[in-house]
Amino acid sequence: MTKQNDTLSFPILIGDIGGTNARFCILMDAEAEPVHLTSVKTADFKTIDDAIQHTILDKTGVQPVSTILAVAGPIESDEIPLTNCHWVVKPKEMLVNLSLKDVIVINDFEAQALAIASLGNDNRLAIGPLRPDMMASRVVLGPGTGLGVAGLVYARNMWFPVPGEGGHVDIGPRSARDYQIFPHLETIEGRIAGEQILCGRGLVNLYRAICTADGVTPAFSDPAEVTATGLSGDNLQAKETLSLFSTYLGRIAGDMALIFMARGGVYLAGGISQKIIPALKLPEFREAFEDKAPHKALMRSIPTHVVTHPQAALAGLSTYARTPGDFGLTLDGRRWQV
Repeated sequence: MTKQNDTLSFPILIGDIGGTNARFCILMDAEAEPVHLTSVKTADFKTIDDAIQHTILDKTGVQPVSTILAVAGPIESDEIPLTNCHWVVKPKEMLVNLSLKDVIVINDFEAQALAIASLGNDNRLAIGPLRPDMMASRVVLGPGTGLGVAGLVYARNMWFPVPGEGGHVDIGPRSARDYQIFPHLETIEGRIAGEQILCGRGLVNLYRAICTADGVTPAFSDPAEVTATGLSGDNLQAKETLSLFSTYLGRIAGDMALIFMARGGVYLAGGISQKIIPALKLPEFREAFEDKAPHKALMRSIPTHVVTHPQAALAGLSTYARTPGDFGLTLDGRRWQV
């Protein structure tokens, strides 16, 4: 291990490894844009090393010196199992198998946090009032397979990504309608965590609870169906699902903004956020976000955005690779070198 923020050696292989898809690109130098963008299905390859060898190294003729990978899973040893995927990342073996000299592995939502340090208006969509950018702490939330949450604290002229498990905080009923619906929500060991509502399966959980409260047989079991019919207004329960999903997402986003004093803004990442932009633009999300008495004035001053960059994690890792000294990214136990 070396001390963190040492300069990285180019070319650098950048990877965003999810449960279903793995996305890669190569950064040739600190001034270059990423090239050789590749997306593969994790199920198509036995190991991550095989995927990198066959889809990148064998086809590009570029030999990366370093790699930075963002993975959906805890990094607790030099064998890193991935959530919802059979791959196990083994950095020591990667150094040998792929002729690398430097392997860095971080959490996938740390990469999302790195991305929001420098997203321009062409890669984000404001929800609510427009505010000038502030060099101040930020938060990213990503409803997707689960509910990812990370902070990005700004201090000493540096960005410090703070990964965590904020998607598992408790969420409770507040309005009269909430009290009708919440008894029918599926719980996890007796409690309702944010992730029980604010993710793909959570969307279906919420829809079914609304149907039960209304005495209606659920017509859909797929999040995409609930989303599509909710946005079109063709199904009343699906439409209310998106309305309440936006409300509850607004509440938790506001909670996280208060925890991190995120004057730099709150960013909604992940596929679901992009798909339900029309619902998020309605008053419910922003009203719930701001409804934090006695701090409503503070909340009104905090901007909220949907991340629209198609490869935000890769962009975040690339930004870090170019200027590692701008970030207080902890690499202890997460960097392997020859």
